Amino acid sequence: MKDYIKDILEESITAHKEFALDNVDILKEIADAVVACFKRGNKVIIMGNGGSASDALHIAGEFVGRFEMERPTLPAIALTGNTATITAIGNDYSYDEVFEKQVAALVNAGDIVWGISTSGNSENVIRALKRGIRDEAVTIGFAGRDGGKMAGLCDHLLIVKHQRTARIQELHILAAHIICGLVDEKMFGKYSG
Repeated sequence: MKDYIKDILEESITAHKEFALDNVDILKEIADAVVACFKRGNKVIIMGNGGSASDALHIAGEFVGRFEMERPTLPAIALTGNTATITAIGNDYSYDEVFEKQVAALVNAGDIVWGISTSGNSENVIRALKRGIRDEAVTIGFAGRDGGKMAGLCDHLLIVKHQRTARIQELHILAAHIICGLVDEKMFGKYSG
């Protein structure tokens, strides 16, 4: 049992080190896009399935509430939180449309549509990103492995180049925390301006 735990920890540490070397520029790029969105008076719309659905809620909460500093609220919505909307769309249309229809209802030009998919191929996320492009939103993606279908749809795409979903999810939330911290600092902290 101890060997299993040690193996997982070593795998995670290695994944974190590789991620750190490969993603500094894209993290800054995504944070800059989010700051520009908020400064324009636009909002961030985030979605994903399963663990990525929870990440979407988590990220939206960090913007609307606060991350690490007291500051004004920032407009962000997780499309994964309204069970009635998700189940109504899934029942009346299809699960593939649960995010696309919400994007159609909520997104304005200049907003951010942010999809999270460890495979990069979640059909409902792909359809929402396509709808975001159609509605002139800025698209952000968090993917894993090789980026999947998201690779051709995102203005800004962070890819965790790992095969295990758990490691991808760990690094997605780390990336989100870094971005939230950068947004806070750029807008309200000592690095603003």
